[in-house]
Amino acid sequence: MEQSASPEQVETGAVLQLTETAAEMVKVSMQREGLENYALRVSVVGGGCSGLQYSLNFDNAVHPDDAVVEQYGVRLVVDATSAPHLAGTTIDYVKSLHGAGFKFLNPKAAQSCGCGSSFST
Repeated sequence: MEQSASPEQVETGAVLQLTETAAEMVKVSMQREGLENYALRVSVVGGGCSGLQYSLNFDNAVHPDDAVVEQYGVRLVVDATSAPHLAGTTIDYVKSLHGAGFKFLNPKAAQSCGCGSSFST
């Protein structure tokens, strides 16, 4: 009988991708903060000028409804409520004349604010 990936890995793999550049910046940030064995929790919360807002936090707890996957040496955690809003999203890290930061490329975002940190579906 063929073994398949756990439901959490399948779900998160389809929901969220992290670029290698973004993963390196996450690892640098965790190292700077002295956070070993932590994950990057990606979630969507109400707020921002477009209605929904992205949230990135470091977390050392995984809840039963969380989807978990590792990409480029970074463990990503997404809660079940946020997962539908993040479907197909790629998180990148970009540097420009206006500064540097994480950029969310979300195909589900029907509208986005000028700063790119909030959206609506």
